[in-house]
Amino acid sequence: MKHVRRNDAPIYNGAMRTVRKFLLLMLPVVALAQRRPAREAGPTTVLKPARVFDGESMHEGWSVRVSGDRIEAAGPNVDASGANVVNLPGTTLMPGLVEGHSHVLLHPYNETTWNDQVAHEGIAMRVARATNHLRNTLMAGFTTVRDLGTEGAAYADVDLKQAVSQGIIPGPRILASTRAIVATGSYGPKGYSPEWHVPQGSEEADGIDSLSRAVRDQIGHGADWIKLYGDYRWGPSPGAHPTFSIDEMKLAVETAKNAGVPVAVHSATPEGMRRATLAGVETIEHGDGGTPEVFKLMAEHHVALCPTLAAGYSTAQYAGWNGKAPEPQGIQRKRASFKAALDAGVTILSGSDVGVFTHGENAKEIELMVDYGMSKVDALKSATSVAGRVLHMEIGEVKTGMLADLIAVDGDPISDIGSLRRVKFVMKGGTIYKQ
Repeated sequence: MKHVRRNDAPIYNGAMRTVRKFLLLMLPVVALAQRRPAREAGPTTVLKPARVFDGESMHEGWSVRVSGDRIEAAGPNVDASGANVVNLPGTTLMPGLVEGHSHVLLHPYNETTWNDQVAHEGIAMRVARATNHLRNTLMAGFTTVRDLGTEGAAYADVDLKQAVSQGIIPGPRILASTRAIVATGSYGPKGYSPEWHVPQGSEEADGIDSLSRAVRDQIGHGADWIKLYGDYRWGPSPGAHPTFSIDEMKLAVETAKNAGVPVAVHSATPEGMRRATLAGVETIEHGDGGTPEVFKLMAEHHVALCPTLAAGYSTAQYAGWNGKAPEPQGIQRKRASFKAALDAGVTILSGSDVGVFTHGENAKEIELMVDYGMSKVDALKSATSVAGRVLHMEIGEVKTGMLADLIAVDGDPISDIGSLRRVKFVMKGGTIYKQ
């Protein structure tokens, strides 16, 4: 075969010589970069409160030293040399609080119903509101939120997460779950003429192919958690009924686990909770109708409950309840199921379903857990150290090496849980946002 000389050989050879010269010039720069540390140390700060709740217990007279975005030391004799000292007299320093069940793209239902928010408010409007929600949440001392569904706003939670991490807007760390997944025909908005196919507040999926595709697609769009609706108000009979079969749930869990992504399940019925538990999910949301038997099963399988007490409390007030006795039947049922979960030894992750009520008032959930029978220390742990473990994050404890997400509240929350409303200082990742 006759060799044909390439007409572009001179151009090609010249380009290669240019590339080689560039690489030779860059070698000293690359070598210098390799000798530098992976992350240059940030400013060092020593915080001096009256006491420190470390995520497990209270310590009088402790200080905390922060270097960069991490806690460097905590204890009674912390070295303050070369550091910026912040005095916080009369306060309790503690880990930044965790909101385990948030909807940053919703606002209170007594302002606008869920149906109308999803069907009539554009994504740009909802994101504009969410920037305020995130700021208010951070200023209230909540430095991490797990956002469990954008409720019709597509993947806006992923964009908001990036905006926070890039410093474009202030806010807590966000664990996004994007659209959430529901069984076909079970969700909303509802109330439209049957010939109209109205876009849903979550992604519809069923069966092996559809469900695995939805899980993979949401993870591909940036989901940190997958949320399934294990039951919902659908069908001709009143109340909630299971949606996904146990095999469908197992498939979703296995698919997500391949990517290292955990699964949360909305469930208020004993059967929905049972299926979710046996499928291997990590958290169950709400659990209103949980029985002692199903809570025992959850405890045996190490499935955490996110009780969302504040959501039901708020919607009862929207319906006319004054917050005093006699309590509506729904509140009585919630008290009973929460007590059954405590009695069974279920791990409790503090999560309020905020968005149903006002962002920034997240501490209402912790107050209600105490009112419903949880000790103050355990309630604090559910929003700090327990939350860090359930969410697989380096947060929730004041100890060396943990992320420097720290807040200071006026008073002692173990003696007065209401002190969580009096946030005087907020630090996230070593950066002070409120002082």
